[in-house]
Amino acid sequence: MDGKRIEQVVVRDRRLRWPVTKTLEAQASGSTIQQVGRRGKYLLVECSTGWMIVHLGMSGRLRVLPKATPPSKHDHFDIVLSSGMLVRFTDPRRFGALLWTREHPSQHRLIRRLAPEPLESEFDADWLHTRTRGRSTSIKLALMNNEIVTGVGNIYANEALFRAGINPRTRAGRLSLNRCSKLVTAVKETLLAAIAAGGSSLRDFFGTDGSPGYFQQQYMVYGRQGEPCAICGSPIRGIRLGQRSTYYCTSCQH
Repeated sequence: MDGKRIEQVVVRDRRLRWPVTKTLEAQASGSTIQQVGRRGKYLLVECSTGWMIVHLGMSGRLRVLPKATPPSKHDHFDIVLSSGMLVRFTDPRRFGALLWTREHPSQHRLIRRLAPEPLESEFDADWLHTRTRGRSTSIKLALMNNEIVTGVGNIYANEALFRAGINPRTRAGRLSLNRCSKLVTAVKETLLAAIAAGGSSLRDFFGTDGSPGYFQQQYMVYGRQGEPCAICGSPIRGIRLGQRSTYYCTSCQH
């Protein structure tokens, strides 16, 4: 998309996670896409006149299609390019978002408080240990807090805690520096393994090439309630933490 000119933006439904402003089409149309980046789960489209911030929500997808492709029921907006192609956003649940800003996205209210991403060098044992001091919340929920580390979702938090041998109910503030080091390593290893496998496909996830992810075939605990642990044979337990499904081995994780 770099270097492509936006011919127009077509918004069919403004009722996304945050209502799409009525001025966005005019602000973005005619500008040139300079580069596309990412921060956490936000896609950042730098244009010659500002920035588009796109969030896919839980079920959103972006597809590159010929300009003449007719829209379907859940196709909420198109970014029409002068090349004859368009980028179409599809989202049955409307949890995604399309925002416009003239300030750098790092200063945007949704992005400025995001912590380092898990594969960045800044996310290390010292960072995790410092950021969890005094916190009584569970380490599982702390891992999913974007002000502690950005982008560790529910599945990968479960799997990383298993790799680290840490019970997800453990209070975050009670983790020693040594256990924080083990957890940071486990988070990085889990995410790298997931990337290598193409991610996790749950019903409606697909990669940019339309292929599903296969990391779910490597799950050690997630979704395996009652099944034997692959390491010790103890049954995997399933509970709810913060309204999220949580799975762990009662013997391997302390």
